Amino acid sequence: MTTNYASLNETPDFYGEYGTGEYGIPNQHMSEPTRSQWNHIEDLDSFFTRVYKYHQKHGFKCIALKELVDLHQFSFIAGIMFTMIYAVDYNMLFNHTPNETKWIFSLLIPFDKVMSTLPFSGWMLLFFLGIMFFLSVIRKVYALILYWDIKQFYNQALLIEDDNLDNLTWHEVQKKLIQVQLDLQMCIHKRELTELDIYHRILRQTNYLVALVNKRLLPPRVNVPFLGEVVYWTKNLRLNIMILLFWSPWSPFENPWHLREEYKRPGYRDKMAQQLGRQILWLFLINLLASPLVFVGQIIFYFFNYFEQVRREPGRFGLRYWSHYGQLYFRHFNELDHELHSRLTRAYKPATKYMASFCSPHVVILAQHVTFICSSVLTVFICLSFLDNEILYWEQVLTMLAILTGVIGIGRSLVPDETLIWCPEQLLEAVVLHTHYLPGVWQGYAHTSRVRACFQQLFQYRFAALIEEFLSPILVPYFLIRYVYPRTLDFVDFFRNFTVSVVGVGDVCSFAQMDIKKHGNPDWHTEQEEDESGDRSRMMTDQYTQAEDGKVELSLMHFTVTNPNWQPPPDAMEFVENVNLESNRAMFNNDEAIVGPFGVLSSLDFSKHAPPEQDETPASHVHLSTAGGFGRSSLPGANVRQSLFSQRTEGPDMFRSIQNMRASTLILHNRHAMRSAQASNLQTIDKSGAVSGGDHTAVV
Repeated sequence: MTTNYASLNETPDFYGEYGTGEYGIPNQHMSEPTRSQWNHIEDLDSFFTRVYKYHQKHGFKCIALKELVDLHQFSFIAGIMFTMIYAVDYNMLFNHTPNETKWIFSLLIPFDKVMSTLPFSGWMLLFFLGIMFFLSVIRKVYALILYWDIKQFYNQALLIEDDNLDNLTWHEVQKKLIQVQLDLQMCIHKRELTELDIYHRILRQTNYLVALVNKRLLPPRVNVPFLGEVVYWTKNLRLNIMILLFWSPWSPFENPWHLREEYKRPGYRDKMAQQLGRQILWLFLINLLASPLVFVGQIIFYFFNYFEQVRREPGRFGLRYWSHYGQLYFRHFNELDHELHSRLTRAYKPATKYMASFCSPHVVILAQHVTFICSSVLTVFICLSFLDNEILYWEQVLTMLAILTGVIGIGRSLVPDETLIWCPEQLLEAVVLHTHYLPGVWQGYAHTSRVRACFQQLFQYRFAALIEEFLSPILVPYFLIRYVYPRTLDFVDFFRNFTVSVVGVGDVCSFAQMDIKKHGNPDWHTEQEEDESGDRSRMMTDQYTQAEDGKVELSLMHFTVTNPNWQPPPDAMEFVENVNLESNRAMFNNDEAIVGPFGVLSSLDFSKHAPPEQDETPASHVHLSTAGGFGRSSLPGANVRQSLFSQRTEGPDMFRSIQNMRASTLILHNRHAMRSAQASNLQTIDKSGAVSGGDHTAVV
């Protein structure tokens, strides 16, 4: 399906926007140098992103210290690597007489001797490390210069000192940013900025990436024998995709805020696909040639970063965490990093319990057996060490003890707790209350191994993620040529069909506009919402244009909850009010409960229907303003409360925003379940009618 490039309101002249011109600046009580310094900022995307990161990274001192520490770590690792290769006398280390006492620094070869006997490979390594260090210094100095300007902006324009930065939430900073726009006119094509404008600027590329994941163009999927479909998405692959689509001079975006005109025209579709294909081939070739060097670099990186953790806490590698793919799948449109991190942190415990509710009897038996064998051998060594502690100094004994301890830790993590009784449906529903998303095909099948395998792609073992990252220099070239290259036409169509121009913002992903009329899914709406305003509000979507899994609807509710001052368009406002009205009705009616996505009874008073083993303390009721659409309700559990106080989360009112979004999630998933059940019943009736000769009335 191909459609013409769409626009919202009036398409601005982007080149004129960032050119020179005469614009009236309001009078203000501010010095001229300060006022002109941030008037008409050319690249607002980068500027607002640095403003956001400056707040999240706790100010200039912390940013500068982190850059210096990173630079020192690079120098330290490079120095150790060079010393181990060229400056250690291994003959003295391995060829020595018994009872000979050696001093560790006596193994080091003098510096002048090392440099006089350094081979050509050593000089090449020094040259390469020197170039890397020099480029790193330039990049970090340039970053510090930019952040110094952001410091001046905070101190002089926003009137926020660095010492007071940690006392302010991002939403308070954002409020000041919107007010300052009226005086400074950072964006000259729009006098007043909204919260959505700022989010668009910061998350322009991320919103495109979330939409690509939602429409299943990314990440690559491959069928692996004995494992089924595996989703592959690593930092290395994401870096290549970002370079391909956004960062390179030949990407579809000619600058951060403007899509190339050729990508907007259907007549250039094949030409742009061929051009994008050539860029993929170049990326493939570069990755292929650089893979040995990157692979060696990753070996060194993983060795220095994880050796101590493997020795001290090997069981941590058996823990789960949200995969890179899971973080993109669960991310709302227009959701900042700290908001996503807060949601997934709250979802960690119920997700862990859900995955723990599954166990393979075969794996449990083998894990218990291996744990028993390793524990027995470890016990023998410990007993012998009590008789003669010299045993610990025998060759390979300490290595064996470390390996046995690690195997025991991993084996115990695979054996479930026999004293617990799990309900997979209720546990996964508790996860959905935080993550907000649930594929429709999972409904009613939370207890099956198929859903468990799919969820495992989103919530994977740490050691599995490390293996994927470790092998990425080898696998990324394969996925670029095998998966990304054949889909160049799909990428070109995606950017043409799902890009809109917003005045004062530039080209953005149309899904990020959260237009439920254009990208909504009827299954997430009531029939009354579809038809109550006639043709004006009837949704104009099909399978290609609508977002999957209620992404637009849930993103809209999340954004309105976290940014209550934002005024959505009329159609979106009507949808939000209807959802809030349903939530109010369920909140105030103590006898009313809704059926969750798995058919589990879910009252909006979460303290009464909390998942088992939720580590809950008696929930105290908190009074919430009905301005947000809710009355009196309760917050679930001490674990959530601890998460709220340990980090500043979404919205100006953390309690209300989290509670409101949970209620909206249940309401919307309940709608989707009911509409899906109705559609399934109609299909069954149609099939039965066809078999019986088409008499639908008789079948009913």
